[in-house]
This record gives sequence, C-alpha cells and structure tokens, in this order.
Amino acid sequence: MNGPINPEGAVIYLDNAATSWPKPPCVAEAMTRFMADVGANPGRSGHRLAVQAARVVYGAREAVAELFNAPDPLRVVFGANATEAINLALHGFLRPVDHVITSSMEHNSVMRPLREKARQGVDLTVVPCSSQGLLDPADFEAAIRPTTRLIVLTHASNVTGTLLPVADVGRIAREHDVLLLVDAAQTAGAYPIDVVADAIDLLAFSGHKSLYGPMGTGGLVIGDRVDVARLEPLKRGGSGSRSEREEQPEFLPDLCESGTPNAVGLAGLAAGVRWVATRGVEQIRSHEMALTEELLRGLENITGVTVCGPRDARRQTATVSFTIAGAETSDVGLRLDDDHGIMCRVGLHCAPSAHKTLGTFPGGTVRFGLGAFTTAEEVETAVDAVASLAGRTK
Repeated sequence: MNGPINPEGAVIYLDNAATSWPKPPCVAEAMTRFMADVGANPGRSGHRLAVQAARVVYGAREAVAELFNAPDPLRVVFGANATEAINLALHGFLRPVDHVITSSMEHNSVMRPLREKARQGVDLTVVPCSSQGLLDPADFEAAIRPTTRLIVLTHASNVTGTLLPVADVGRIAREHDVLLLVDAAQTAGAYPIDVVADAIDLLAFSGHKSLYGPMGTGGLVIGDRVDVARLEPLKRGGSGSRSEREEQPEFLPDLCESGTPNAVGLAGLAAGVRWVATRGVEQIRSHEMALTEELLRGLENITGVTVCGPRDARRQTATVSFTIAGAETSDVGLRLDDDHGIMCRVGLHCAPSAHKTLGTFPGGTVRFGLGAFTTAEEVETAVDAVASLAGRTK
C-alpha cells in the first residue's frame, strides 16, 4: 500500500492522551453561557451575578465529588491542571527527612517535583516496574519504612496506558498508616475511580483530558485521612473569605485557592464531568477497550512494528505506544500527519523514567491516544497508515 490513505485532508485525532478533542458541545455552551449571562467574580461580591458565579463553581465541585465518590465537595480543590495538583500535594505535605515512594513509570509531573523535594532533604525511593510497565504491589510494601509518609502512583501510564494497581497499593498504605497520592490524569473519566473503595487519600485529576473540560482546569481531591493543618498552600492571597485577617484561611478549599478562579473554565469542566457521568464511565471504558483491542490486533500484525506495554486492552487505557524498525519516531509522526491526516504524539511524552523502564529511551515511541469520540473506522485507517509506513504486513 503506497501513498496517502487520507488525501482529502480530513483529520483523525489520536492525541487524546495529551488533551481530548473534540469536546462535547455542552462544554462550549456552558462556557459561553457563563460569559454571556454571569461573568462575575465568584465569592468576591454579594450581588446576584457573583452569587450565581459561586454556584457554578460549587456545582463543579459537586460534579467532581460525585464522579469520584468523594464524600465532601469542599475538599475538592481546583487548580490549573493535574500538575499543579500534584505539586500542591508534594510540596504541601512532604518535609525534609520524610520518606516517599513512587514508581518508575511516572510522568515528569511527579518526577520533577519529587527530585526537587529530594534535593531539599526528602528521602525518595523509586520502585522499578516491569518492561511492560506493570507493578507488583508487594514491591511497594517492601519499600515502606518507619519514616514513609506518602506513596505516589500514576493510575495509568501516559506512555503505554498500563494500569497500575492503585487499590491494592491503597490498602497496603492504609495498613502502614501511609497516605496514597494518585495521579489520575490519564484515567479520570475514562476508568472507574472510587476514592473510598480504592483507598485513595489524594487524587490529582486533569480537567482537559477524559473529563472533556477545557484546558486550564484540574484539581486535587483531598480525603478525610489527610491532616489539612499540615498542608502548605502553593500560594497565598485573596480568597473572598476571612477578609478581616491578613493570614491565610485554614479551611478548604479557601486554603489552597487564592486569587480569582477560572470560573468560566470550571463551568466547562462541570459540563464535561456531567456529560461523562450521563454517558457512564463504564460505557466509555467499554467503547475504548473495544477500539484498543482492534488497534492492538492491527498493529501487532505489521512487520517491523513493536507495540509497548501490556498489549492487553483489559490491562491498559486506550493509549497505545509503538515503534517502527528503522524509523525515527519524529519522522513517523510527520508522515502520519502530512500523508494521512492522523494527529498523534511522538518522543518521550514527558516521561523519561517510563521510557527507560520500557527500553525505549532516548528515542521514545509513537503514541496513539483513543477517546470517547474515536471510531472503529478511524482505528482501521490508522492501522493501514502505519502498515503503509512500515512498508509491508505479515
């Protein structure tokens, strides 16, 4: 098969692991409605529009809390993204001489702040995963020490989609009186999450991926085992509460949400979360699993293509990474875009530790990220395009 498969210039978007697109129409509608009909600063004034804006923000807290079965919406702290949420948890809770444990499959949103905390005196242990990105929970338990305060674990790799056993690790953490922070950037909205049943103390989520909200939204769900008195906010300033004092409020969410919030973004996030909840996370998961199975089957039948990770739709999200023998990942990505209209991501995906674990460092991989709006026809076209680039099929 030679030449462009998609000469008409139509776009096939397979970069949902970076950010989801398209968004449900209700997201843009909610944001437009906020800007057109509300527009005021939530919590900063007592007039009706400010009160309405505050209701929009609180509605977003309620929607997120309900989706993740978090008991208290006021312990849902919003920020710009999952990275900010992870930084809040790590910088807010860890002190010198504390011990923290993480895995070798983490994104730099975890690794970089942890390396900085290690430079400041925090003791860091990185538990190695298998070459498929899989983790044995017993390895985490073996790494726990008397000084261990926090375990940090991605729910799913952003490189291979490999699902890690957060619930098992959560139970281990509870047995040893250690907190568990989960990076759910890749799973929130795409895989069922129950912070109570999964024993998750801190859940960092991204609003713009599988929650189908806009960029610039995300947050941290803080469980009731977490001592808020120990939490140091990333910033201090106006919160609209306790304005008679020059000290930061001690209660959530105000402790961690200084400054005017991204209310229009949170209106969009609330709409995205409600869309996910209405459609059903299980239904979205089933749709993405079926497409992932087709993608894996197709790629594995192409000579010269090596698929990374578990290569099992039941054990991963709808994120699939691969390489083509003799081809630079950057060249593959360019040809997929220019010749076939396929949008994907190539390289190290901000996760060098994961690529070292997988054996794909420093070249990285080509990553296809499927989503709720991906179709079977698009997956078939993507497989044909990769076959064309690889030169021949089995």
